[in-house]
Amino acid sequence: MDLEYLAAGLTLPEAAGARKITGLTADSRKVQPGFLFAAFKGVSVDGTKFAPDAAAAGAIAILCAEDAAAEVRALVPETVAVVSAVEPRQVFAKMAARFYGAQPDTIVAVTGTAGKTSVAHFARQIFQAAGHPAASLGTLGLIKPDGESYGGLTTPDPVALHKQLAELEDEGVNHAALEASSHGLDQYRLDGVRLTAAAFTNLGRDHMDYHPTIEHYLNAKLRLFAELLPAGGTVVLDPGEKYADRVMAVAQERGLPVFTVGETGRNLTLTGLRPVGAGQELTIQSVRGEYKVTLPLIGRFQVSNALIAAGLAISAGIDTGTALRALENLKGAPGRLELAGRTPAGGLIFVDYAHKPDALDNALVALKPFARGKLSVVIGAGGDRDPGKRELMGEVAARRADLVIVTDDNPRSEDPAAIRKAVMSGAPGAIEIGDRYEAIAEGVRRLKDGDILCVAGKGHETGQIVGDTVIPFSDHEAVKRAISLEGNT
Repeated sequence: MDLEYLAAGLTLPEAAGARKITGLTADSRKVQPGFLFAAFKGVSVDGTKFAPDAAAAGAIAILCAEDAAAEVRALVPETVAVVSAVEPRQVFAKMAARFYGAQPDTIVAVTGTAGKTSVAHFARQIFQAAGHPAASLGTLGLIKPDGESYGGLTTPDPVALHKQLAELEDEGVNHAALEASSHGLDQYRLDGVRLTAAAFTNLGRDHMDYHPTIEHYLNAKLRLFAELLPAGGTVVLDPGEKYADRVMAVAQERGLPVFTVGETGRNLTLTGLRPVGAGQELTIQSVRGEYKVTLPLIGRFQVSNALIAAGLAISAGIDTGTALRALENLKGAPGRLELAGRTPAGGLIFVDYAHKPDALDNALVALKPFARGKLSVVIGAGGDRDPGKRELMGEVAARRADLVIVTDDNPRSEDPAAIRKAVMSGAPGAIEIGDRYEAIAEGVRRLKDGDILCVAGKGHETGQIVGDTVIPFSDHEAVKRAISLEGNT
């Protein structure tokens, strides 16, 4: 592809426009002859320092920030075209979109603190129920129509994202649902994606190790609606959620149509909700009339996630009745309030990805009505991440559960004992067991008939990060092992 087309709108060195670009990357180790290398200055790594390596590997063009252009030109041969931009990350994402070109006809995206994975997972299922080959992309990886999952980064880098979108379109997938993380939005990873609709779930405390303030965190989320969603694209939200008014204000300022759901929503109004077995019966009022739907999931937050997913699907052209009837067959996302086992004594164990105070609160509130006996929880907190939420995690657990066991999550480079101490400060009556398996086993051992244990924090993950090593570990497997030992006692 000609550099002139790829770098549309930018000033190029003389005669550089006709150069044929054979690939793009921001990783100098992946450069091949004919590539364009993006040299970004990050918090810990300065990509401009790798410009000579990229040139030596065959890069014929380098993209960088305007204030780094002179430095880069001095580092590489004159034969390498140096292209600069005010926001090189944004330009790079749009380059990736042009380079790969094809995308599924209908793409929806969802952002928020909690619920992104479930909403994307549900939207994909609704599209499929309506007869469309569909995929979802996010924390669980790329899930295709056949159910296969690949990778697992909430918002991939632009090259990987646009390559995957082009491959999906080539395979006949015409509908896709994406998770839009605050990191991905702030770093322009989703720019160039052609969206039909975008949703907001909620906003709570998260990623305070990256975002200096809640306002900065919120503004990153708002980019989805203020900049990425095109004119005419629909905004989907639950007006009852905190900060939904800020999203609404952006939509109104841009003149975007808004599709609202929930108890105060106008398009899918939740007028009734009651537990039914291991699910919930929803009464929903829509412009097409009233619907009664049995959602096979527990938790008020899953009701919100399901309605937002339905709103995205309807906004993308799916019939209202088809979308709502599809809710009756939804399967929860792996590791999201997922029943992982039952003990011989009759206790139930659920695994949940909750690693934030609000998410933990939602999970425990959802499980409490189903516990005829005691509700217990195993929690921890990740190292090298927002330390301010650790005590809050303990406080939520102590307030909602009858028994709290504090253990290790992903300590990374931090002292695990120090992390546990911070969590324990919010739950002074908790039991402390550093070894995660032993903590889970102790929780399982204490279960009696009617009791429920929630193992929170890691959900679908299959590894525990200790130092710079990923140790194989699955909460699901730990639960199974603990239950099997109980059956032999």
